[in-house]
Amino acid sequence: MNPADYDAWYDSERGRWIGETEYGLLVRLLGPRHGERVLDVGCGTGWFTRRLAAHASLKMTGVDLDLSWLKFAIQRDSSSNYVQADALRLPFADETFDCVFSVTALCFIQDWSRAFREINRVTRRRFAIGLLNRSSLLWREKGRYGGTGAYQGAHWHTEKEIRRSLASLPIGRFELKSAVFIPGGSRTARLVEQLTPNAFLHGAFLVVAAEK
Repeated sequence: MNPADYDAWYDSERGRWIGETEYGLLVRLLGPRHGERVLDVGCGTGWFTRRLAAHASLKMTGVDLDLSWLKFAIQRDSSSNYVQADALRLPFADETFDCVFSVTALCFIQDWSRAFREINRVTRRRFAIGLLNRSSLLWREKGRYGGTGAYQGAHWHTEKEIRRSLASLPIGRFELKSAVFIPGGSRTARLVEQLTPNAFLHGAFLVVAAEK
């Protein structure tokens, strides 16, 4: 998929609902404060970066390996800083950013546990990482047998492996929540989303957040 088509998906009815649902949970768990420096790891087209750039006058930076997607992000967002970089070797000093987040980008990195450590290293206050959830309806529909479509080759995380990966890091106020329980975006899906608590860890979008 090219960056323009990917970004345009968020303008569709289903894409807008999923994007807004994921964004809402992410911001609640990240808790950015006015004027803070925030990093988006694996920013892609910058859809989430742009949204957060308008939140409380945040100073946003997005990083991604794919230069064509970064160029698209730059064209759409002149207020943020975009850098070509590898999530496994972030080109920033320790605790450069007040908050760091990532949205389903680490699911496509083989050594995602190392990426967790890199995110923690450059975080000063708090991070939130959005992942694909193996214990979800979406995994049953799109994730099994190597995945289909945009999910081909993706790693779907479990609560156990996330906790194991973060156990050795110097973090506190650990939280694990999920959203997008029925990914279709129908009226029923929206009602279920409203009635189901995020502590029920069976949504397609699994977010782990913690403080340094």
